[in-house]
Amino acid sequence: MRLTKYSHACVRLERDGAVLVIDPGTFSERTALDGVDAVLVTHEHFDHLDVDALTEAREKRPSLRIFTHPEVTPKLGDLADAVTEVQPGDEFEAAGFTVHTYGGLHAVIHPDIPRISNVGFLIEGVYHPGDSFVVPDTEVETLLVPACAPWSKVAEAVEFVRQVAPRRAHPIHDGLLNDTGLKVFDMMIGNLSGHEYVRLDTGENVTL
Repeated sequence: MRLTKYSHACVRLERDGAVLVIDPGTFSERTALDGVDAVLVTHEHFDHLDVDALTEAREKRPSLRIFTHPEVTPKLGDLADAVTEVQPGDEFEAAGFTVHTYGGLHAVIHPDIPRISNVGFLIEGVYHPGDSFVVPDTEVETLLVPACAPWSKVAEAVEFVRQVAPRRAHPIHDGLLNDTGLKVFDMMIGNLSGHEYVRLDTGENVTL
């Protein structure tokens, strides 16, 4: 399996010619969706869901399937017929990958802001939590850890990595950080998490 990091929260997985993309939002490059077979969307926020980009991708590849929570389906408009709705606790196959779902709710941004649905996806050892720090009840090989968001702080990210205890961790959700912020986050997670931690630049990939 090859994992490629795109801007912010978007990640692309490839194996044997099949392509699975997670959270292609407006901060990420549309090239992430080239040749895509299936897309996983954790929640409805624009930095995780770009409806125009998905529409363009489906025009190029009509067989494209989208997997997301039922609350997200109405946001997808004409793409709704391409959606398979999933709930926390589900297991399904997307683009030949086995996927398990976790969580259910977005992390708290502020008590005055209603919480929305959020589904974390575990794809054969790779865990993308979306906008949450929900810890799956199984072994994780590769953890994608949110670096910066209105709902998070570094201490929570450190504890998230410690609790998940992956073989390796890579940061995502980093589109709000400048170079200085990235260095600070990397230093804190690298020094405190107790697990292998490697930043992937946009477009960089690793073989898992």
